[in-house]
Amino acid sequence: MTRVMVTGGAGFIGSNLTHRLLAQGHEVTVYDNLARRGTEKNIAWLRKNHGDRFGLVQADVRDYPSIVQALEGCEIVYHLAAQVAVTWSVADPREDFEINALGTLNVLEASRRSKESPIVLFTSTNKVYGGMDEVEITEHEKRYGYASLPQGVSEAQPLDFHSPYGCSKGAADQYVRDYARIYGLRTVVMRMSCIYGPRQFGIEDQGWVAHFLISSVLGRPITIYGDGKQVRDILYIDDLLWAFEQAVDRIDVTAGQVYNMGGGPENTISVWTEFREVLTELLGHDIDANYDDWRPGDQLVYISDPTKARRALDWEPTTSVRVGIEKLFRWVVENKHLFG
Repeated sequence: MTRVMVTGGAGFIGSNLTHRLLAQGHEVTVYDNLARRGTEKNIAWLRKNHGDRFGLVQADVRDYPSIVQALEGCEIVYHLAAQVAVTWSVADPREDFEINALGTLNVLEASRRSKESPIVLFTSTNKVYGGMDEVEITEHEKRYGYASLPQGVSEAQPLDFHSPYGCSKGAADQYVRDYARIYGLRTVVMRMSCIYGPRQFGIEDQGWVAHFLISSVLGRPITIYGDGKQVRDILYIDDLLWAFEQAVDRIDVTAGQVYNMGGGPENTISVWTEFREVLTELLGHDIDANYDDWRPGDQLVYISDPTKARRALDWEPTTSVRVGIEKLFRWVVENKHLFG
């Protein structure tokens, strides 16, 4: 049994991770301020499945003393807590910085000063690569594509923080990496693409796969920013959690490393022109959307190259785009009461 802390443990990824860890017999502390939509429902789900077998600390990552106290005795820290919306970061860059950059520094400092010297796995983002304006893009009938990156974006892609969100997550990303170099803390950075799956209460600004599914099932309006041909690689939650597990189990290899984490070129979809076709088939009828202007910093294409992760973790995505979307669709249909 291992003592683990999951910051943001009541969120989409965090609740799924906590469930997996508890099922494996680990002792888990969920550290979450419960401010995000759906977090209380996720905690209720965890309680239903695991009772009082996990601890809940309702606090903010900006509260350093609370983190120090909650982290005491933990051997692994999964740092998932974050402000995740680009639009909100533009509206309030100070709060975005305090949560993402300062909050991460708090976790690192608490870990560095802990007698346990825990492993720290941090969920970063592909937004640290910015708009990648220098990469040539091709346009096709239903999607955009890379002209010269057939395997997707590797970790060698230059960093180019774009938007306050990109800056705050990028600063955190580099702090996590540097704490391995300077202090010898065993840290791993996962620069994630689009992750999707059950327990995801997607909204317009974050979690677009779930947002479109939830909206289509409930008959809510959908707005597409741009022309809908933007392409993303998507990764199902179970595959992500397997990668987390492998990264921790192989910490002698992964400490201090950065991995691009996504579905890769084999698991891509355009956000509306292709996704709409899947939705239409699942729903049994066509679905319309409203169109609006492009949003600042919205990449025409982002596809991860997960080759480094495949080799280091002995891992690869196992859930195809179609199978994963069908799984999430069924979960949404069966849990419509959660989205009122």
